[in-house]
Amino acid sequence: MTAGNTRNTMTGAEAMVRMLEAHGVRHIFGLCGDTSLPFYDALYQLDHNIDHILTRDERSAAYMADGYARVTGRPGICEGPSGGGATYILPGLVEANESSIPVLAITSDVGTRSKGHYPLTELDQEGLMRPLTKFNAVIQHADAIPDTVRTAFRKMTTGRPGSAHLGLPIDVQRGQADPDTIWADPKHQTFPAYPAGPDPEVIAAAVDAILSARFPVIIVGGGVILSRGEADFRSLVETLDIAVATTISGQGTIPETHPNCIGVVGSNGGLPETREIVQAADLVVFIGCRAGSVTTELWRYPAKGTRIVHIDSDPEVIGASYRTEVGVVSDARLALQAIETELAGRADRKTFGGAKAIEDPKSRKWAAFDHLANSDDAPIRPERTIATLRRLLDDDAIVVGDPGTPCPYISAFYELRTTGRSLWSNRAHGALGYAMSASVGAAVGAPGRKVVSLMGDGSFGFTCGELETVARLGLPITFIVFSNSVYGWIKAGQKTAFGGRYFSVDFDRTDHAAVAEAFGVKAWKVTNPDDLNAALKAAIDHPGPSLVDIISQPLNEAKAPVSEWIA
Repeated sequence: MTAGNTRNTMTGAEAMVRMLEAHGVRHIFGLCGDTSLPFYDALYQLDHNIDHILTRDERSAAYMADGYARVTGRPGICEGPSGGGATYILPGLVEANESSIPVLAITSDVGTRSKGHYPLTELDQEGLMRPLTKFNAVIQHADAIPDTVRTAFRKMTTGRPGSAHLGLPIDVQRGQADPDTIWADPKHQTFPAYPAGPDPEVIAAAVDAILSARFPVIIVGGGVILSRGEADFRSLVETLDIAVATTISGQGTIPETHPNCIGVVGSNGGLPETREIVQAADLVVFIGCRAGSVTTELWRYPAKGTRIVHIDSDPEVIGASYRTEVGVVSDARLALQAIETELAGRADRKTFGGAKAIEDPKSRKWAAFDHLANSDDAPIRPERTIATLRRLLDDDAIVVGDPGTPCPYISAFYELRTTGRSLWSNRAHGALGYAMSASVGAAVGAPGRKVVSLMGDGSFGFTCGELETVARLGLPITFIVFSNSVYGWIKAGQKTAFGGRYFSVDFDRTDHAAVAEAFGVKAWKVTNPDDLNAALKAAIDHPGPSLVDIISQPLNEAKAPVSEWIA
């Protein structure tokens, strides 16, 4: 029995609070509603260590839980009411699930006996969430809450991590549960829980394949970071002197300043210079990534027919897009350790000259960037903003970018000098409005670390209401808005693929600094490149929330690192 439970029974709402507490939950992001009242009352009356953070939108609550999970290594928890609240919370769940991030959404619901009688906010929550989550249930009885919560945490944190949804009808919240059933497996408080290692024979086959190659290249995704295998990865890279490229999610697996790391490859953040390395490979080792459309530029690089070794905790991704010579189903860290052990006993071990091979293309990549980053053009080039930001921020700063204007630039050019999850974008589904909310979760989960959130003005319009949340909490987040009055990604696509036939992508400019100040956020507006450094430094050094509104070059006029536009 959890400490403090002295009664023979408890309500379902109280059981939910106690089960979250038993799983080590310390923060919940959410928004109130009529059907959530018993749950809120239980949070009010019970003695616990859970902080509830009131948000202004259920989408934001889910994105906050996502950012929180990425920096803490613990499941993120969000909650919302029935009806519209459940539909709003959904985008964050699908993003987290496809990004292998454990986020639990608890949505209250109408009473079980009122179903089918047209109560207000009735919705088939189980049917709605089923295809979008790793685990999904609408709880029908209060005494089923402990088992169901345990199942949700077990599913979220084991194997390939993912999201979960629990529907909590209001009469179930009011029902009776047994306090003696309140317990949790402490392994499920973090992820990945119970990682599984590889088959030794398959590891030997993978090493055989790698050592038989002329010039192998590793493309690493987020799986190594999720498994906390960065040190093991670096050791393997240096043992083999093998060239490394990363996906967007794989940034932070190895310092991008490492001589063997070319940086991000693919259609978003990749460049012709980085693609060269993949094209030169006669064998590609995918580690902890799904070899999806962005990483491979629509499965063109590596070319079909390239020899493939694929290591992933999810057997479903192996062989899904490429004929695979050796597939290793394993937690990434355990697989890396097994490969190192196998190599230590091999007389045929060799090195591949990866650092030397990437030296020239990497130099050319940065020379081209430096030319643009030093430009005095106005509107301000995004390259100049990224270069200035990189100079000003410490290496432990957390940078979160929306998938529009910021993503390709931070992926290609915000060079990470350390390992771990300190930079990311929501690239699974690419919904706008993510970065502002996810940065809140990151700031709550990593107090003391500087958090910077980058977005276009389109994304700002999706989520600016959360500036009130940030101001209320006094979080020292710096928001950067690339202001160009356009849905730039779409306009750039209309330019390159549709002959510049621009349709319904431009909108009027907003004074984002004035909006931020109306919410109580300190703000600057920058139009002159010469003022950029001072404004960004002042914002970063400000002890509370801050925003810099930068009048920026639109993507359709820029040289963004996006392969379809470069071509």
